[in-house]
Amino acid sequence: MPLNVEKISSNRAFGGEFNKYKFNSPALGGTTTQFNVFIPAQSSEKLSPVIYYFAGLTCTEDTGAWKGGFIRDAAEEGIALVFPDTSPRGAGVEGEDESWDFGSGAGFYINATNSKWSKHYNMYNHIVNELPEAIKELGIALDLSRSSLMGHSMGGHGALSIYLKNLDKYRSASGFSVIFNPSNPECQWGRKAFSGYLNGGQEEGKASDSTELIRAAKGQKVAILADYGDADKFYQEKQLLPENFIAAAKEAGFDESQVQVRSRPGYDHSYYFVSTFAPEHVKFHAQHLKEY
Repeated sequence: MPLNVEKISSNRAFGGEFNKYKFNSPALGGTTTQFNVFIPAQSSEKLSPVIYYFAGLTCTEDTGAWKGGFIRDAAEEGIALVFPDTSPRGAGVEGEDESWDFGSGAGFYINATNSKWSKHYNMYNHIVNELPEAIKELGIALDLSRSSLMGHSMGGHGALSIYLKNLDKYRSASGFSVIFNPSNPECQWGRKAFSGYLNGGQEEGKASDSTELIRAAKGQKVAILADYGDADKFYQEKQLLPENFIAAAKEAGFDESQVQVRSRPGYDHSYYFVSTFAPEHVKFHAQHLKEY
């Protein structure tokens, strides 16, 4: 069935178009969801590859677009950008607006299995299956067969975990301040999300944990880039746990040509950090997206 996607607004940006759309999402329980698409000027002449950007806790589809500094570099590379929201909105589930790190603005890019949340909180299905169909319905000149994933914090977890579950679907993945090991008991964000959304809690959450998934990807071709700041308070509080991911990648036989995780001295969790290294991430994806 058609999703009846509606354009809300359009702005000129770096020679291309920045458009906002909305539709009623079956994956998100029929709630209205919004997403942004940057369409580079080159799309008027040929199909553009795509980077999906996933934002973090408390954020919306506008956060990365406004603060990330991705559009200029994507325009230069002829790459489209898609910015989805971070959760369903207005689902009416009891407790969804009680805390900043669970519920609204904190969908964690997984499908809920707890019956309280499973009607609406299915961000994995929304991202992997529904959003590409919505984009196809628009008829814009994007080549969805050449797609990569990028995200920040919770969104970095989403980018890496969704990529590692769908290596045949996406070309590369990257993240800033990634929650690398959310099923680890030390990660309070992961513990809260998995124990709330999933019947099986953190044990079930291992199936959506990038550290577990990179270990399981042994022998396959991967392309992953990640940066984190050593002055990030959430890194210091053991929310990110990059060392666990690095160790698992090495155990699986991946070297830095396939999995590169970089510590950035003095940088924190903010979009000042993200925007500093955004050009490098766009160029990283461009290398993989332009391969036919």
